[in-house]
Amino acid sequence: MTYVLHFTNGNIKREGRGLSFFYFAPNSSIAAIPMGSNDLPFIFNESTNDYQTINIQGQISYKISNPKTLADVLDFTVNDNGQYKKNDIEKLNQRIINEAQTATSSFIHEIKLKDAIRSAKSIEERILEGLKSSQAIAMLGIDILGANILGIQATPEMSRALETETREKLQQEADQAIYERRNFAVEQERKIKETELNTEIAVEEKQKQIAEKKMESEIQKSDNDRKLREMKLAADIAVENQRKLLIEQKTANDKKEAETQGYVIETTMKPYKDIEWKTLTALNNNPDPKFNISLAFRELAENAGKIGNLNISPELLDTLLNDKRENKK
Repeated sequence: MTYVLHFTNGNIKREGRGLSFFYFAPNSSIAAIPMGSNDLPFIFNESTNDYQTINIQGQISYKISNPKTLADVLDFTVNDNGQYKKNDIEKLNQRIINEAQTATSSFIHEIKLKDAIRSAKSIEERILEGLKSSQAIAMLGIDILGANILGIQATPEMSRALETETREKLQQEADQAIYERRNFAVEQERKIKETELNTEIAVEEKQKQIAEKKMESEIQKSDNDRKLREMKLAADIAVENQRKLLIEQKTANDKKEAETQGYVIETTMKPYKDIEWKTLTALNNNPDPKFNISLAFRELAENAGKIGNLNISPELLDTLLNDKRENKK
């Protein structure tokens, strides 16, 4: 995993990956460049749009793709023991970190603290894009494999402030949730009461309609009864009128008949009007001796002033009375 450059008197004598050889140390120089991928952790501070400092922590993965180009820029010479004479690998890492910070700073300066804390993915994309498009990185002969943001933090004071703010906001949301839950319960209770009231109103309305229907039925019945009474009364009046007409007609007929009978009697009795009763009695020709005796008594009564004494025997009266009693029996 190491690319070796063997320089002799300033010229490359041999080069390659994973070489093993002998060399003459006094006039030789060996550069060993690691070819494996490296994970470079970084941490740097930036200022947001609202003048707040944030700490960005992450990791950049890269590998050396062109070791000769890197060897021309940095010193990877090793001594006889294989140790680097200079620590230029740290320079390489720092240059990568600087390019990453440069690619990030312009973006961080445009956003506020809260947005910056939630922008890990955007920062990763900015770092990766900035490193791949950087001329300085291209001159180093390395390939950027990826970038990861492990954390974005504000200062401890601001973190506590944000925590307090978030805590208060969460508390407000909790209070709001409690309020909404209670309000919902009150609203549901109100709807239930409204439903009950509407039900009662509907029941009352139905009862009112039933009462009105009953009243209408009673009124209709009363009107029908009145009409029946009127019809019956009209019928009775008609019957009475007919009866009245009948009575009047009958009275007129009786009167006419009586007048006729009176006329007949008057006409019949008219010849006897001037005849003396004695003559009429004689014309009656009643053979009953008692009738004749009664006429005799009448004559006696009419001529009582001319009679001095009149003796009637008890036997004669008894005979007359006995005959009347026998006739009654």
